[in-house]
Amino acid sequence: MLSTQSDAQKNDAPLWQSKEYQVFRDRVLQPPYEAKALSATELTSNYKSPSNLFKSSQIVFKFAINGKDNEMPSGKDHHFNCVAEIGGCQTPLIKFGTQLKDDGSKPAALSPASKFTVRLDMREVLSAFKTAGYYTTFNGEKIYKEDFKGIYIAGNSAPLIWDFDNLAKRSDLEMKDPDGDGIYEITLTLNVPDENTQTASQWKMTKDATAFPQYRSGFQMADALYNLSLEEMIKAVEPDSTFRTGKEWAGVWTRDISYSIILSMAYLQPQVAKNSLLRKVSKKKKIIQDTGTGGAWPISTDRMIWAVAAWEVYKVTGDKDWLQEAYTIVKNSVEDDLQNVYDPQTGLVKGESSFLDWREQTYPKWMQPADIFESENLGTNAVHFQANVVLGKMATILGNEQEAKKYDDLSSSIKAGINKHLWNSKQKYYGQYLYGRSYKTLSPRAEALGEALTVIFDIADAARQKEIVANTPITAYGISCIYPQIPDIPPYHNNAVWPFVQTYWLWAGAKTGNEKSVMESISAIYRPAAMFLTNKENFVADDGDFLGTQINSSNMLWSLSGNLSIVHKVFFGIRFHEDGLSFEPFVPQAYAGKRSLMNFKYRDAVLDIEMEGFGNKIKSFVVDGKEQTRPALPAMLTGKHAIKIVLSSSAFPVTAVNKVANYSTLPAPKAIYQANTLTWVLVPKAVQYKVIKNGIDFTTTTKNSLPIKVSGYDEYMIFAIDKKGVGSFASEPVMVLAPSAMQQYELEQFATPSTQAYKGFSGTGFIETNTATNTKIEVPITVSQDGEYVIDCHYANGNGPTNTENKCAIRTVKADNKMAGVFVFPQRGVNEWSNWGYSNQLKVYLTKGKHIISIEYLSSNENMNVGINQAMLDHLRIIQAKQKIIHYSTMLGFEPE
Repeated sequence: MLSTQSDAQKNDAPLWQSKEYQVFRDRVLQPPYEAKALSATELTSNYKSPSNLFKSSQIVFKFAINGKDNEMPSGKDHHFNCVAEIGGCQTPLIKFGTQLKDDGSKPAALSPASKFTVRLDMREVLSAFKTAGYYTTFNGEKIYKEDFKGIYIAGNSAPLIWDFDNLAKRSDLEMKDPDGDGIYEITLTLNVPDENTQTASQWKMTKDATAFPQYRSGFQMADALYNLSLEEMIKAVEPDSTFRTGKEWAGVWTRDISYSIILSMAYLQPQVAKNSLLRKVSKKKKIIQDTGTGGAWPISTDRMIWAVAAWEVYKVTGDKDWLQEAYTIVKNSVEDDLQNVYDPQTGLVKGESSFLDWREQTYPKWMQPADIFESENLGTNAVHFQANVVLGKMATILGNEQEAKKYDDLSSSIKAGINKHLWNSKQKYYGQYLYGRSYKTLSPRAEALGEALTVIFDIADAARQKEIVANTPITAYGISCIYPQIPDIPPYHNNAVWPFVQTYWLWAGAKTGNEKSVMESISAIYRPAAMFLTNKENFVADDGDFLGTQINSSNMLWSLSGNLSIVHKVFFGIRFHEDGLSFEPFVPQAYAGKRSLMNFKYRDAVLDIEMEGFGNKIKSFVVDGKEQTRPALPAMLTGKHAIKIVLSSSAFPVTAVNKVANYSTLPAPKAIYQANTLTWVLVPKAVQYKVIKNGIDFTTTTKNSLPIKVSGYDEYMIFAIDKKGVGSFASEPVMVLAPSAMQQYELEQFATPSTQAYKGFSGTGFIETNTATNTKIEVPITVSQDGEYVIDCHYANGNGPTNTENKCAIRTVKADNKMAGVFVFPQRGVNEWSNWGYSNQLKVYLTKGKHIISIEYLSSNENMNVGINQAMLDHLRIIQAKQKIIHYSTMLGFEPE
């Protein structure tokens, strides 16, 4: 009797717990909420979003010309307490650029369906358009009358959003001035719940999933969540046999489907995986980079994860025709990347963070798409490394040994670059990315997906892999996409956990034998799926709630793919190879017991697998009653087979994780140079400021100014340091130039000027370049001495917004007919052709005397749009740099190797 009671108590003990929530065999508790597995096919949850229970009457908002964040500095917003009376609430008349401050009244619960009327005085802005032709914003930028498209409102309470990159698409948030008096108004309805803010109270399986692997264990919650994910997988397939990425997200997206296919869709739905991958291939047999920052590729370059997914499909199916087709597609794409995004100085690849493709969510606000192109990111480089690895393997199988060596060498170069330039020896994990302009610095933030991929892909060596898993920060509800968070940016990639990323982190934990990390990850995936009764796309890192991120979706493909992979890739440890299948199970001691996976299909075989025990070492591996010397099966296996695995049940070694409170840095300072002095606005709560010069630590100070001695060309960046010694993002780089250090060449002097009536250019005009006009522009220059020179180009591209579409203009730059790199001219706003900015910077070594700089459109510069590859070019800058050596800041003691 005592023994039975003890077993009952043991079965009812939490498998994992923290002060925030507990996971049991059949339920998840997150007081005051509980989710229960009534059976393997039925779940209940009483979870209600705290955001739904109380919406504050305190409304925070800001106005946005053309939908951009250009009214007031970051963190300076309007505040209004919307205590609704009959007819709703109304703000006083607010002058654009003048803050409406909190009146001190106590916030209350926002009444349901509150009408919120906002009145905005735009007369000063409109007067500036009329008298000067442009309005100058708080940060000195000019908005020309011709580029004025409208005024929008952003904010914190739905339907308001803080997403400035997508604000101009929201016609419901555009303010109107029907009588033309310069007073704009809008009336919004606040606190109106919709289906995306509600969760079901019960899930009961309705789809027939018997065609897929059937999982059973002594853990009812795990069984039910597996079946929930199977059912959502079935729902995620469109009538044309391609994947739907989420309940609210129709269509196929390159990175979404690729990460999902790698997680579990390659073997669960191989034909649908193939169909979906082929939907993301252009007519010229190249991988499509989805619309994204500044006009898609090459600002964003993580399309190459397609290659890793295609390789996974080949390993699952053994389809040689698929291998040949995939090889051609991946090779064509890599060859274009070689011409446009590979950095020979660092060995790294340029481009936006993989999947973190929402500019202000992971980058400082000053970084324009051209700056993002020049950044060199951890996750994206891990993707390019592995794409070259699999391309080399494809080439070997297809008998192309010379090409195999080429791509193996490329992958080795990227790996060396990651370990040389992105590793932080003090933190013992990789930094987020290199960023800056002429001289780059390493962001010490952790990037969860990138950290995980360096472990999974063996970019880090075995010792370093263990350090990464033990030291990368994880928060109460899971591993946030980045850490620490960025201030004044609402949750989405910033301050959020994504279950699919958590799954890759789970894989990394299992690979390094870190049981504690594995338990944290399993719990962080099971909790939201159980509480929300669906596989949501993301949730807020602060409180674990699905409501509060800028965009979310239920039935999310990569989230459910990750959930399913817990069983297949972790508990059973199924690994696919070119020539067979092997097992590397990882069962935490808390999940010890018997489990089965029936009807697992592998090529021409069907496997019924039973397993017992715990650990990551196999004691016995039996196939059809016969003991095997190794836990593997050949690719040519056919028919049905019974497999029994017994684990050693040896305790895991003691391991550690870096569990931390969620934390935000200070905002980045804004610095300017004037009259031999570098100054910046004081950042509240900053205890000191760190200054770097030309990429090297220069000084620290508690003041907000620094005398500067001008000597040629120098570049300064400022960091605000808080009381914990944590630094902000760097300020926008400040160039300090002696007049003799820079030459400016007006391009209308070297090609036919455009007749377009755009404003804001220098000189007497500008030129147009597209795929047929000015495809080669030659600029003769003269330099006074040998040395390194920085070159860039002043341009406009009004073919689209800064955050979506695919019309980034790309041009190859040559110095005396030798390749110097590429200029990218990303989109700067819809029809905003008087919105000028600089391209990325290139460094070239020039000898004293005359040279020819050419800007050319080559076939390798073809963008994702193909048809529109256009920009207006104003002038070319040539700046003499001080040194050739690349330096990286040892920011706050985080010392790159």
